[in-house]
Amino acid sequence: MPPPERSTRRPLDAQALARILRRLNGAATAPWLHGEVARRMAERLAVIKLQPQAIADWPAFTGASRSRLESAYPAATLLAVEPDAARREATAAALARPWWSPGRWRHGTARVLAPEQLGAGEVQLLWSNMALHFAADPQQLFAAWHRALAVDGFLMYSTLGPGTLTTLRSLYAAQGWGEPFAPFVDMHDLGDMLVAAGFADPVMDQETLTLTWQDAGRALDELRALGGNMAAARTPGLRTPRWRQRLLDALSARLAQRADGRIALEFEIVYGHAFRPLPRPRVAAETALPLDDLRAMVRAPRPAKPGGPGGA
Repeated sequence: MPPPERSTRRPLDAQALARILRRLNGAATAPWLHGEVARRMAERLAVIKLQPQAIADWPAFTGASRSRLESAYPAATLLAVEPDAARREATAAALARPWWSPGRWRHGTARVLAPEQLGAGEVQLLWSNMALHFAADPQQLFAAWHRALAVDGFLMYSTLGPGTLTTLRSLYAAQGWGEPFAPFVDMHDLGDMLVAAGFADPVMDQETLTLTWQDAGRALDELRALGGNMAAARTPGLRTPRWRQRLLDALSARLAQRADGRIALEFEIVYGHAFRPLPRPRVAAETALPLDDLRAMVRAPRPAKPGGPGGA
């Protein structure tokens, strides 16, 4: 009897997650860190030989990657995938402006789509910057990305890893305040999930960025702009101004120990890259295949037989 499948769902508070996503999508701009990670991730495109005809930027607004993708692939069709309905409407409204409007050129993505509107095998590159750590079930999201990619298309994504804000977590533990944020998924587990979703040749790596601020208040403002606490194990109830002051004092006392006297917090950035290979169904007495996979297998060129033209 095969072992039971391990759940890939993360312990998140669904209501808190929904509030955070609404706030991020309703902001005037994406967080600064997202734009910086997009720049670093775009530098990795130089090693990819495939020139995609269509790219899914998922999600487009908070990913802050459009200019990077347009610069790398000026001839490609860029599809802005926005899971948030309000953000989708805002982007579509910007696209509807007259051709002479500056806003049209700032938001000139070819199409704006909900995730379910993206066709199977429609894109050759699926790009997702700083979004996976908001997924309640990363495995489920990987499966959706796999479906959207054409055979031999590739996935590139970035996300926060478990080395993020470790100093803040230890501070909360010392104060007995519960979890300050939801746990992030280790990059090795993400690699296993990619393979389970049908991807091939996953490559995972990471780097740690240290951000600094003049004072604890600015650090907390930045953290809120980056998201918020959606951990199921966080301390329940509303926080008071007195509690916030205790947090500010604890941050100042514990983190302002650098030579420059600034508050410092660390962010582990995980980068992932994988291809969608030709489907390989398992041999069984009865095998069921998705129609899209079957079509891809039929279209794929057959390998030359040994001894044929050019063979041994």
